[in-house]
Amino acid sequence: MFDGLSRYQGPLLSVLRIMSGLLFVQHGTAKVLGFPVVEGVPPPGLSLAGLSGPLELILGALLVLGLLTRPAAFLASGFCAVGYWVAHGGQGFYPILNGGELIALYCFVFLYIAAAGPGPWSADAAMKRR
Repeated sequence: MFDGLSRYQGPLLSVLRIMSGLLFVQHGTAKVLGFPVVEGVPPPGLSLAGLSGPLELILGALLVLGLLTRPAAFLASGFCAVGYWVAHGGQGFYPILNGGELIALYCFVFLYIAAAGPGPWSADAAMKRR
């Protein structure tokens, strides 16, 4: 019954990359630009959160564009893995209890994108076609 959905695999990979990149950019704008205002996010500066904002902006933007997708996704995945253990892992084993569900999910989504590639709707695919 669902076999017909496989024809959408490429476009949906692109949609997953674009949407996860846009959501990741939000984390960066909250930390770097203070927008949107998120309770508990410290202002930009020399804190771990303050230093992570520029990375989230840059890597998220690369993912949205589908430019240098595999290395950007791989770096974002590793960044999220480290962030999970630094910010959440010490607060308990279960991500649902330590507040780390979202960053853990980002880690594995980005790891998948690093392995699967950007999908057909990307700058990488456009450059490859040329």
